[in-house]
Amino acid sequence: MKTRKERTPKAKSAPRPRPRLLSGGNPQIAKADGNEPVQAWIAALSGWQQERALRIDALVTRALPSVAKCVRWNSPLYGAEAGTWFLGLHVFTKYLKLAFVSGAALEPRPPGTSKQTKVRYLDVHEHDELDEAQLADWVKQSSRLPSERLRVAKTERTPKVRAPASAAPLRSAAKPNA
Repeated sequence: MKTRKERTPKAKSAPRPRPRLLSGGNPQIAKADGNEPVQAWIAALSGWQQERALRIDALVTRALPSVAKCVRWNSPLYGAEAGTWFLGLHVFTKYLKLAFVSGAALEPRPPGTSKQTKVRYLDVHEHDELDEAQLADWVKQSSRLPSERLRVAKTERTPKVRAPASAAPLRSAAKPNA
């Protein structure tokens, strides 16, 4: 009679390591599309920054249920459709910065100015009152304004054709006029 080979229980997968925090506490999250990488970015924050980022993310999602989310440049971006963005969120040590791509066209304008004429910012500090009605209105307005296109990652690159190192450069047989 053959004996049954006992199965060893599968090892539980190790929990994912927390993302590395960059200067100012900004989490380093790989470029990716969808809600999952945005939630991973928020989960990597701590304390008041995480609480505020969760509130802002929920507010954006409530204001625009079909919002497209992604992480680029270690920051969550929100767009009216995939491949575009109208709002970015970035964390610094003492505040969160919301960047409105066409913020200069919003009524009323967000208070923070930029070197770029179309962009406006809203800085959210730990003890600031967040005017959720105003922020929701800015999100709705922004979703109808021109947005920035995200660059598509190049998956296939055409190799450059180079002459082999052993090949001598071509030289003209004629001597230049002196």
